[in-house]
Amino acid sequence: MKPENWSQVTEFIILGFPHLQGVQAFLFLLLFLIYLTTILGNLLIFLVVCLDSRLNIPMYRFVSILSLLELGYTAATIPKMLSNLLSEKKTISFSGCLLQIYFFHSLGATECYLLTAMAYDRYLAICQPLHYPTRMTPALCVKISVGCLLGGLAGPVAEISLVSHLPFCGPNRIQHIFCDFPPVLSLACTDTSVNVLVDFVINSCKILATFLLILGSYVQIICTVLRIPSAAGKRKAFSTCASHLTVVLIFYGSILFMYVRLKKSYSLDYDRALAVGYSVLTPFLNPFIYSLRNKEIKEAVRRQLKRTRILE
Repeated sequence: MKPENWSQVTEFIILGFPHLQGVQAFLFLLLFLIYLTTILGNLLIFLVVCLDSRLNIPMYRFVSILSLLELGYTAATIPKMLSNLLSEKKTISFSGCLLQIYFFHSLGATECYLLTAMAYDRYLAICQPLHYPTRMTPALCVKISVGCLLGGLAGPVAEISLVSHLPFCGPNRIQHIFCDFPPVLSLACTDTSVNVLVDFVINSCKILATFLLILGSYVQIICTVLRIPSAAGKRKAFSTCASHLTVVLIFYGSILFMYVRLKKSYSLDYDRALAVGYSVLTPFLNPFIYSLRNKEIKEAVRRQLKRTRILE
């Protein structure tokens, strides 16, 4: 089609899981329960850390910020996914699609940076315990948290700007469960090799760099822990890292396969399944990981419940 005959697409249709049309009501109920649990679980951890003075240390401040971040991260996609499961018209405006992509990627990038900061916090606490109180100060925690947020918000700006100038003349069916760069770029009416390359470079730098920094921190942590003479000391040191490391493996395990690749080499269903992993399941599992595997948070939850007379 010649450029003069292009008619710009004003809305997209998000297909979701087209092979599961007969179980839309069940999927809506399941996703609604997962989303509700995600909200309540992350909100509980955020409030407990804020209210319990015994958790007023850098590690738990970062955990509370991560919980708050998950609320925004899921709000960028899940409400629209729920709406589409009940609606016959599964549409989203062009500007709405770009906004969804922006907030999803900016908050996702913020989570990458925050998980890296949490790994650095554990590195200082275990590998340099004598310097930890003077280095990881409350003021530094605030600066790191603000830096993570600003870095995340700035991350997708270039990609969004490039996509917003692309012509979309049809078809307008997004083969995914929400708006994202790869499925949207596949609908453009012109060559998108520059967009794909920019997307790959930014995601590779952002995801791989933070993952390697986390990996490097844990290599140092493991080497230090192995030099601790007592078995009890080793268990205690590892226990402070177990929850964070579990979250890192689940989160990065899915986004690495999804975004650090130049060409599409997997099926659409594979991409949809990965998207469910990092957009729905990871935020859902985080409160359970941090509450079930962390003795201090479990005890803090009990103290707050007793204080409010829910538990006697």
